Formats: sequence, structure tokens, C-alpha cells
Amino acid sequence: MKYLVKLFVVTFFIFVSTYSYAEQKIVVLDMNYILNQSKAGKGAQDFLKKKFKENQKKFINEEKLLKKEESDLLGKKNVLEKEDYKKKSAELRKKVVSYQSMRREAIDEITSKRAESRKKLLANIEPILDSYIKENNISLVIDKKNMLGGNNELDITKVIVEKLDKELPSLNLK
Repeated sequence: MKYLVKLFVVTFFIFVSTYSYAEQKIVVLDMNYILNQSKAGKGAQDFLKKKFKENQKKFINEEKLLKKEESDLLGKKNVLEKEDYKKKSAELRKKVVSYQSMRREAIDEITSKRAESRKKLLANIEPILDSYIKENNISLVIDKKNMLGGNNELDITKVIVEKLDKELPSLNLK
């Protein structure tokens, strides 16, 4: 009987002392959605796509001209003297090298602008997210791509997008 009372008292204290009063608030945030669907993110993507297409058209036209010049030179190979052919061939090579470097520079410029715009957008998201976390006593924010499943009520993405759209309507890329 004595042991039964001790067992009951110890079990009672274990159950009472292990009950936790703290509540952890965990939410989910879809960063890809924010980067792609916010006004500033969409504007930056549209600007970069437009710039890429313009460059692509320009380079396609220039490539056609170079190919035409090459075929003309090959057609005149038997007519021209060796020295003239070598000169024109060297000039064409220089034009091709120039074309390739211009194309590479244009692609690098677009890539750097994309990285710069992403960095600006993330820098503007951070204070909005920090204030939202403090206001709502959130313990942990998880990116949606790293989550396997959960309740849709825990997703704060649209709220953050609305706040970002109010605070930063455009990135003003040029």
C-alpha cells in the first residue's frame, strides 16, 4: 500500500510538471510567390524579359548579316586573290569575335540586373517580415518549398505581398 501511494504521488507530479503552457506560433511563407507575384517582382521580370527579347532580336539580325557575309565571302573564294580572301576572312573573324563579346556582355548585364533586383526586393521584404513577426508573436517562419504539408491558415504569403505592394510598388530598373 505504501508503494502504491508513492507511485501515485510520483506519477501525479510527473503529469502535472510536464504540461507546457507555452505556445509556439509557426507560419509558412512562399518566397517564390512573393518574388514573382508582387508588383515590384512582376515589374522587374517584365522589364528583364523585354530587355532580353530586344537584345535577342538585335543579335539574331546581326547573326544573319554575319552569315550572309560569310556565304558571300565563300562564294567569292575562287574569284578573289589569296591575300584579299585572307584579309576579308580576318575582318569577318574580328566581326564574329566582336559579336560574341557584345552578346556575352548583354547577357551578363541582364544577369547582374536580375541579381540586383532580387537583392533589392529581398532587402525590402525583410523589414516588412520582421515587423509582421513582432506584431503577431511568431516564433518561426518556414519557406513553403521546405515544407511537406500543413494547414493553409498558417500561410502568410498574401499578407506579406499586400504589405510589400503598398510599400514598394516598383524597383525602377533602367
